[in-house]
Amino acid sequence: MSGNTVTREVTSTARPAATTGRAPFSQSRAARELSLKRSEFDLAVHLGHIRTRAAEEGIGRQVDRSEVERLRGEEGFPEALRKRVATVGTREGSAIMEVTAARFTRLARLGLLIPVAFHLNRYRAVVWRYLADELCEFAADAKNAPLLSRPLPEALRGQLDTGLDLRPRNWRGRYLGFLLGQAGDHWERAGALAVLLDPVQISEIVTDPYERSHLSRFRPPPPAHGTPGSPAAHLTERITTAQDPDEIGLLRADLERTVREARIQRPAPRPASRHPDPHPHQDDSHRHPDTHRHRDAHRHADAHPRSARHRCPPAPEHCERHRPGELSRPARGLLGRLFHRAT
Repeated sequence: MSGNTVTREVTSTARPAATTGRAPFSQSRAARELSLKRSEFDLAVHLGHIRTRAAEEGIGRQVDRSEVERLRGEEGFPEALRKRVATVGTREGSAIMEVTAARFTRLARLGLLIPVAFHLNRYRAVVWRYLADELCEFAADAKNAPLLSRPLPEALRGQLDTGLDLRPRNWRGRYLGFLLGQAGDHWERAGALAVLLDPVQISEIVTDPYERSHLSRFRPPPPAHGTPGSPAAHLTERITTAQDPDEIGLLRADLERTVREARIQRPAPRPASRHPDPHPHQDDSHRHPDTHRHRDAHRHADAHPRSARHRCPPAPEHCERHRPGELSRPARGLLGRLFHRAT
């Protein structure tokens, strides 16, 4: 029996060591293992090239070692993976499509070219980034040839003249798709939708404070640029928050529906009552027997307040009571003294 005991102890000790060796990577470690910059890694995750899962501690996401091994085993690694997440700006993008930078910008403002990322330069100007592979596909499509070499149709030029710029909205739509792709349940989907709405909109939709607090746990932080309160931060907030009325309406409707589904699936936690009622279904009259008598006494006392104030005092014989065997004392007034002398 002692031999079996020793065998169990050795086996149980070896299993955690094997599990620790196959522990998932953090995202930073996975980026290094895949020879990617952190921005390239995040974009690869958003595009679905790298599969992640929720961390065991419940905070953040992790990458399984098997996923890293799969990517490292692909042909052309790591150059092929880097190529799929390569982004370019306006100048590089116009060179890929063989058009002028002005035409490239007009096509992007019309929503024909969708940005995948953005940042602010030193002059607080927005620099949009596009996937190089998508630009190559757009330029190679024969249907888009007139947009690249001929004057734009009058209808499109009219939209540009009105100041149309769909780049921020298209980026928000793409970013929302990234977040929804990682959402695991209704609360996480609701948190993804809430990212693009300002707090006032969220409070109007989710009126319950406990649900609103629970929702904030699943609301990913929006991309930030600059220190809080700076002009760069305000500009970034404007880009990352829905602006158009129809866009806001769609997001509000989706958020309201998703929160309703999340409420059915898993209600938001609420604090327990500190003083639970031991008799929740008992009538007040049984719980406090003296309550009604006390209330009736006040009611009868207040029924005739004037008569109560001017009521005559009771007769002396009703007020004075003698103890058994106690003699009555003579009156101490003038008549009492005269009566005492006469007797």
